[in-house]
Amino acid sequence: MRVPANKLLLLATSTAILLLSSFTANAETPIHHVSSEVCKNCHMEIYEQWKGSMHAQSSALEDPIHATFYHMVIGDPTKEGEKSPKGTYPVCLQCHAPNAARDKTTKLDAKPAYAEGVNCVACHTLAEYKGLDGEDGKLNLGLKAYVTSDKLQGPQGLRTKTKDAAKPSGPIDPAALKPNPHRGEVDFGVQTISLPLEANPTLMKTNQACLGCHDKRSNMKKVPLCRTGDEYKESATEVTCTSCHMPIANGVASHEMGGGHDPAMLKRSVVFSVDSKKEGDKLATVVRMKNKQAHGMPTGAPFRNLHLKVTAYDADGNVVWENAKGHPGKVDPKAYLMLELLDDSGKRTSPPKATQLGEDTRLKAYEERILNYEIPAENVALVRGELFYNLLWPELSKKFAEKLPEGLTDPVSIAMSEVKF
Repeated sequence: MRVPANKLLLLATSTAILLLSSFTANAETPIHHVSSEVCKNCHMEIYEQWKGSMHAQSSALEDPIHATFYHMVIGDPTKEGEKSPKGTYPVCLQCHAPNAARDKTTKLDAKPAYAEGVNCVACHTLAEYKGLDGEDGKLNLGLKAYVTSDKLQGPQGLRTKTKDAAKPSGPIDPAALKPNPHRGEVDFGVQTISLPLEANPTLMKTNQACLGCHDKRSNMKKVPLCRTGDEYKESATEVTCTSCHMPIANGVASHEMGGGHDPAMLKRSVVFSVDSKKEGDKLATVVRMKNKQAHGMPTGAPFRNLHLKVTAYDADGNVVWENAKGHPGKVDPKAYLMLELLDDSGKRTSPPKATQLGEDTRLKAYEERILNYEIPAENVALVRGELFYNLLWPELSKKFAEKLPEGLTDPVSIAMSEVKF
């Protein structure tokens, strides 16, 4: 049975009132205090995409890896007044909890909009990108790189109602009858809602919306850690961040914003193949890897890495040769793609303690790399190459094993190729 449009409107309004009783967005509420639960009333599909993204899980209350470092370096994300080792407001909150950073608070459970990390208003109130280069050589990291607005910023504005506007040619969409808080104040019964929207394609349709948090980041010793922006610039491409991370589907930009935690995104990031031919008593095996991204692979957090396993099997499926037993980092260094962070003595160390960069063996933007192996041919029926993505270095995975959810640091297979004999 078809439900009349007026009843659909009543149902939508009633649902909104129930949600708004917990997550307010009245005319007096500062816009950066507005929870994404409010936005869900009209943008359900986008909300569900965002809810499953790492943006929604970016705070130290939700992201186990970030939370582990936060507890080690800063303190408790549910307490007020926490400071960095320098005695200043934690710079990590400028990216991981920008709504809290606007209020200079460290108690992230004080408001839903703080706990939600990079929620709807966190991105959609960015009005102007100032760049990362600040005064005295300091970086404007995260929210500090932007001028913010008390109006929502969108890739395009709402069409202004005019007398000569074309009349709809088909049946009226019931959703169009719902009150629209982006056009002005709307009475939802329990309160008046107003979330004004204006067009800002210069920021919302370009990399400016991303670079404040995803360009570069140094530790307190000025060692460059995250350098995605620099990697992108070196690629000399005009591909935008959103073209990969927010592709259009059914006329809407995806807000899943997949990255290093998204297996589908990882699997399409590298072209991977294995070719193996018998030459005498050896199998000349060639592994090819081509990075399809406009930045390094992996990028972002410096402890992300790739490793390659090459294995030969007999006809019964038994291993007769492999490039490494377990992780190849020590016995086959070329199969370990990572960024080294070193201390004063040249030993590998964690990001907060690094005083210098070591070797960087990650794939550069659009780089194609070829690795060669000679495998004894006797009894070999199958040669398999497999590329794995890791969120942490093996030593960090071991160190944080008891603090992280089971399976989070397991290697993720992102590419595989086989040759049968």
